[in-house]
Amino acid sequence: MTAEKDPVGVCLIDDDQVYTFGFKKLINLRGLNSQVINFCDGSQAITWLTNPHNSHNLPDVIFLDINMPNMDGWDFMRKFAEIKSQLSKKITVYMLSSSIDLNDIYRAKKIADVADYIFKPINEYQLRAIINVLREQDAASNISKYKA
Repeated sequence: MTAEKDPVGVCLIDDDQVYTFGFKKLINLRGLNSQVINFCDGSQAITWLTNPHNSHNLPDVIFLDINMPNMDGWDFMRKFAEIKSQLSKKITVYMLSSSIDLNDIYRAKKIADVADYIFKPINEYQLRAIINVLREQDAASNISKYKA
């Protein structure tokens, strides 16, 4: 199996069902070969991520909405910072939002665990670029394991 075909585990945390449907459709229609799990708020995702039964199915990347009920994106990131050392793999987080408020953008970019802030809707090229980078990082990590 080539690195380009290896599935990338994707987690979408967003309460907008229409956006979630479109996001999954984009991945499937464009053949990005990714496994998608989704949650309606941050607390559901934290519960799932910290469940030991899910340790072998953790995503490679999380796309996180900011404005959600119960636990929003900001609260999720605070909790994620507390639990990330307990997770069995490094997970890359991208914040997604329709907000063009500069305060939201600056706040997201100040969080060390946030790779980037992406305006909704994410497009095919952004998604493909992120998935390809993750595949390359995974391939490089596997090569370095064999060299050791």
